[in-house]
Amino acid sequence: MPARRSRAPRAAPDRTRRFFLGLTGASGHPYALALARALLERGHALDVSATAAGLKVLRHECGLDIALDGSDLGARLASALGLEQGDPRLRVFDASAIEAPPSSGTALTGAVILCPCSMGSLARVSAGFSSNLVERAADVALKEGRTLILVVREAPYSAIHLENMLRMARLGAVILPASPGFYHRPRTLEDLVRHVVGKVLDRAGVAHEVSARWSGFAASGPAPEPPDEEGVEPRGRAGR
Repeated sequence: MPARRSRAPRAAPDRTRRFFLGLTGASGHPYALALARALLERGHALDVSATAAGLKVLRHECGLDIALDGSDLGARLASALGLEQGDPRLRVFDASAIEAPPSSGTALTGAVILCPCSMGSLARVSAGFSSNLVERAADVALKEGRTLILVVREAPYSAIHLENMLRMARLGAVILPASPGFYHRPRTLEDLVRHVVGKVLDRAGVAHEVSARWSGFAASGPAPEPPDEEGVEPRGRAGR
C-alpha cells in the first residue's frame, strides 16, 4: 500500500497581492517559471526582473528564445505563462531600471522572492550592496520588514556562502534552498519542482494546492516499484 498523500485543504482565495520575482544566474529557473505560474493562477500580480546572468540561464534551462539584452523578456514570459501580451498582472523591468516601483518601499510589495538566488546575489544583498533592481528589491524588503525569500542554489556551499546565508537569516530573510524532498515519493520532475514551489508559497503566505502535504507513513505495505528504465535490468528479474 503506497504512502498516503493529500493535497493542501482548499482555502478561500487570497486578496490580490503583487509579488516581486528576481531571476539571477543560479541554476533552477524551472522553479521560477512554476512559481510565477502558481502565483498568477491564484489571482496575484507579479513584477519580474532578471539579471544579465539570469537571462542567460533562463534561456538555457527553460528553452525560451530571449534576447540576451532582455528586451523581449516580457513578451516571452507572457507567452510561457499563458498570458495575453500586455496583461497588467505581469510587469517586467530591466535590471537597470532603478526607478521602477519595486525599488521603493512605498510599492507595498507582498513579498520579494529571488528564485533562483545565486551566491553572488546573496553576497551583495547580505552586504547591502544593490547593483541592480533585483538586489535593490531585496534590500527594500529588509528595510521595510517585509517577507524576503531567497531560493538559494549551489553545491557544495563554501564557508562564505554559509556565512552569508546565516547573516541573511539573522536579518529576517527566509533561506529556502532549492532542495526538493523525496518523502512524498515524486514520480516526475514536475513533482520535484512543485515540492519546492509549494514551500515558497507557504512562506509567502499564499494558499495553494500545488504540492502534496505530509500525512504520515503508510500503515503497511512496501513502497511502490519505480517504473522500468530503458537499458536497465528491471528489479527482481536478474538471474532469471
